[in-house]
Amino acid sequence: MTINDKIKLLPQKPGVYQYFNKDGVIIYVGKAKNLKKRVYSYFAKKHDFGKLRRLVSQIVDLQFIVVDTELDALLLENNLIKKYQPKYNVMLKDDKTYPWICIKNERFPRVLATRRVIKDGSLYFGPYASVKMMNTMLDLLNKMFPFRTCKFALSEENINKQKFRVCLEYHIKRCLGPCENKQTEESYMAMIEQAKAIIKGDIQQVNTYLQSEIAKCAEDLNFEQAAELKSSLDILNAYQVKSTVVSPTIHN
Repeated sequence: MTINDKIKLLPQKPGVYQYFNKDGVIIYVGKAKNLKKRVYSYFAKKHDFGKLRRLVSQIVDLQFIVVDTELDALLLENNLIKKYQPKYNVMLKDDKTYPWICIKNERFPRVLATRRVIKDGSLYFGPYASVKMMNTMLDLLNKMFPFRTCKFALSEENINKQKFRVCLEYHIKRCLGPCENKQTEESYMAMIEQAKAIIKGDIQQVNTYLQSEIAKCAEDLNFEQAAELKSSLDILNAYQVKSTVVSPTIHN
């Protein structure tokens, strides 16, 4: 089947396309709101830019992946470029391009934002095309769950030897003091499991929490705070309907 034959079969849906050279190597990955129109545009006219002409001249095959939304296409494109490092993709090759939510691989894991994926056993959720959405999620998680923010090595041995002291975060009730054994590992990991479910899109618990806080603000006539909480709720509802969270490792 020729390239032209494949283009005729492309759907008019959002997706990601991959171009291959004669050696079967991926030389370009792109995203599209409409796969058929976008791919057709490469071959329907002469291009002014030499680099684009060289790219088109080397394409002997194409593959595509259909997704549900443009956001999904953006995130999948990002992941595939990082995985295959195509010659003609000058953007998005750096791991720092989009941020992730990371649950660190450590005892009493920290939950934080990062732009670098390190294969150290930590869990990464994302990447997030919207930094605002990610920060809203992190802010709410930190309000709901008092995760530690310190970098102490909280091994059982270190805690038993009383090597650490609770900090200001404990006294203002933003940490439950696992460094002084004031919180058990079991209790802490239960919070982590709830956070994982929320990050993956199960935001019913967050919805309930925010609705309760909005009602309290309304009773206290604190309408500005209520409006801010309502904005956070709207962002999270948009997050919930996002169909795909791309793994840092592409399996399928």
